Amino acid sequence: MLQHTAAHCNILQHTATRCNTLQHSATHCNTLQHTAAHCNILQHTATRCNTLQHSATHCNTLQHTAIHCNTLKHTATHCHTLPHTATHCNTLQHTATLCAGRYSISNIYRCTSRYEPREATKYLKSQFFSHFMW
Repeated sequence: MLQHTAAHCNILQHTATRCNTLQHSATHCNTLQHTAAHCNILQHTATRCNTLQHSATHCNTLQHTAIHCNTLKHTATHCHTLPHTATHCNTLQHTATLCAGRYSISNIYRCTSRYEPREATKYLKSQFFSHFMW
């Protein structure tokens, strides 16, 4: 009977050891499962972060392009204004040339500042020709 009890005790001890091993394995398995879930969350977060980083880079590129576009627009406006200014200057120079020697500088200045270039030219020509008509 003692032998039978010892054998039964060995079986119980073996079963307890096996149970402890299974419990340890289950705990290890739960830890691995939790780690895998955490890893998936980190992977998802990293993917989202990469997407946001790509979007930020794209946004910076668009912002740089917008600044460049505004500079080009400003340059184009300036370029469009320059021919008009040159034409206006040429008209004033032509008007001053017509009046040179016939009128004083103060008369020319008064005429050109009072009228637009075309009207100034007409006015000065009328004054010029009326001077010779007398």
